[in-house]
Amino acid sequence: MASIGGDDQITVLPLLDRELIHANPKPFFGYSDNTNLLIFLYNLGIVSYHGAGVMTEIGRPYALHPLTAGSVRAALFTSGPYELRPTQRYRDTARDWADAATFEAEPDSQPADGWIWHQPERLVEGRGWGGNLEILSWLLMADREIERDPAAYEGSVLFLETSEEMPSAEEVFRILRNMGERGLLARFPVLLMGRAKAWSFEQPNDTEAKRRYTSEQRQAVLHALAAYAPDIMAVFDVDFGHTDPQLVIPYGGLISVDGPARRITVTY
Repeated sequence: MASIGGDDQITVLPLLDRELIHANPKPFFGYSDNTNLLIFLYNLGIVSYHGAGVMTEIGRPYALHPLTAGSVRAALFTSGPYELRPTQRYRDTARDWADAATFEAEPDSQPADGWIWHQPERLVEGRGWGGNLEILSWLLMADREIERDPAAYEGSVLFLETSEEMPSAEEVFRILRNMGERGLLARFPVLLMGRAKAWSFEQPNDTEAKRRYTSEQRQAVLHALAAYAPDIMAVFDVDFGHTDPQLVIPYGGLISVDGPARRITVTY
């Protein structure tokens, strides 16, 4: 289980012993910069888990969120289908970890509006692939771990999320546009988009600014999908990635997205 994320794991990939890791597979949990290792393991045929950082989720102030705890326990200790459920409240603000009082009370939260569905007319099942959008863009630039033939991802479930660095809507669109130009986006029948992180210590947005940021990001994603994957189903504000609570997504594992029933089920 990764302690936290970072920004330079891409430099470690060339040093990893693929044969050794393939011969000794282990469950791996992490997200954000750990997208590098998640996709590395995926390419070795090893299912791993997007989520559950030690410092950010396991060490959450006061206690694990019940939805996070349920998902993590299911991923760790069970095998089989697990239905993801939307939260009624969420948190994307933080307090100073250096202040002991941070860990003595439940963190502040705000009402959640639920998942937002786009073109939910069908049922899709496939293996999960994706992760943090910024990290995927770096891997594409470095030409590492992403298959050059987009057909390798045909029928998979794409899941994406953005980090606390809060890329602009324009940057999100450009990354997705470039993935579209590569022929990637059209290979996925469905996109799960994690709830966007809309607050940071460097950019402490108020409620209206956060709402505007998430809305603009959603419109940017829809713009790219309309251009490159017009038939795709999409679900926005799913509770994974840089958000709290955080649901664990099996990277390379089976994901079922039932549009008419508005249900998402993963297989751990």
